[in-house]
Amino acid sequence: MLNETHDPALRSWVASANLAGADFPIQNLPFGVFRRQASHEQWRIGVAIGAEILDLSKAAEYLGELDQASLAACRAENLNQLMSLTPAVWSTIRLQLSRMLREGSSLQAELTPLLLAQAEAEMALPAAIGDYTDFYASIFHATNIGSMFRPDNPLLPNYKYVPIGYHGRASSIRVSGASIKRPHGQTKAPDAEVPTFGPCRLLDYELELGFWVGQGNELGQPVSIEQAEHHVFGVCLLNDWSARDIQAWEYQPLGPFLAKNFISSISPWVVTLEALAPYRCPAFERPADDPAPLAYLDSPANRSAGGLDLTLEVSLQTASMRQAGQAAEVLSLGNFSDMYWTFAQMLTHHTSNGCNLEPGDLLGSGTISGPSKNSRGCLMELTWRGQEPIQLSNGEQRRFLQAGDEVIIRGWCGASDGLKIGLGECRGVILD
Repeated sequence: MLNETHDPALRSWVASANLAGADFPIQNLPFGVFRRQASHEQWRIGVAIGAEILDLSKAAEYLGELDQASLAACRAENLNQLMSLTPAVWSTIRLQLSRMLREGSSLQAELTPLLLAQAEAEMALPAAIGDYTDFYASIFHATNIGSMFRPDNPLLPNYKYVPIGYHGRASSIRVSGASIKRPHGQTKAPDAEVPTFGPCRLLDYELELGFWVGQGNELGQPVSIEQAEHHVFGVCLLNDWSARDIQAWEYQPLGPFLAKNFISSISPWVVTLEALAPYRCPAFERPADDPAPLAYLDSPANRSAGGLDLTLEVSLQTASMRQAGQAAEVLSLGNFSDMYWTFAQMLTHHTSNGCNLEPGDLLGSGTISGPSKNSRGCLMELTWRGQEPIQLSNGEQRRFLQAGDEVIIRGWCGASDGLKIGLGECRGVILD
């Protein structure tokens, strides 16, 4: 639903929010958790506006008529309490923030002292993550990976019926900027009789979108496809770092384990579904000979607007590039609209057996890949299992990640050089 907060003509009295191409214009207003750098201040909720952060814990008194539970949620140390409230409350808070931060607001003098430059802030995980589930929602990614290992049968028969997923490890999720230590594990060379234990050689990134669960559901009570989006608070960028050689040896018969749970990185800002409303699009158009989703995964609203026109970019800066002052180089550019399964279908299927989700749970989309080579969302696909190395402009090659490499993921809706709803960045440097 569109409302006055989506008006593209809105401008903020925070000047940096009005710059063309800014990630956080007044039409965005994402939530995060911050404190001043090099301080021992209490973590608190902030709202990104331009290059600044509005301290919500202090600005809450200006939000108008909110009940005590809503005010307490705005003053909490993380977003879990806010996520547990209703979509109507989320919308009310967003509307009041928009009015407070617009040009001409009578509150500019009171709110200006409550701003902190993002460059001076330290960011934390937005919420305490109880559980993390990673899906496999891109048919292009699934087909590419399947083609490498099962050329005669790349896509397993259940894929077009079931939003495939697995339960990941919440304890190893870190906010953008955390360094990536190369994992150790068992691997087995094709010509070896037994496996060996040692450092991963085929370290990879995975471009994903994360979905934050808002209101949960009771154990035994599924969430219908019509209600699924009411249980999604917002989205973030997600890099599910992967050890491909460890994965190849361990994934059968139960799927990913140590190859996936050594670390996952997320962007610090949670962009609400309401902020993304102008960029909704139809769900992925399935080929005529594909089966229709089963009834519990299908609805007119999901078909017409279950997709999201969100551009996603992956860049790489090697240690040599950094030393030479060279900018990161774009490796791929994709779009979330290419995903076979929508996030409403993922959440609905997740709860279809009565599984209970809770506020602050994180769902990953799985690698976001499109139909073209330059829209593939991981090195495993871009280099076709290392057989087709990427040639960088400084003469270096990459099959998989090396020490000193920094992977930068960005995402946005709208025009990259105009009004856009940005998700910020998700960064990570390989230590060794």
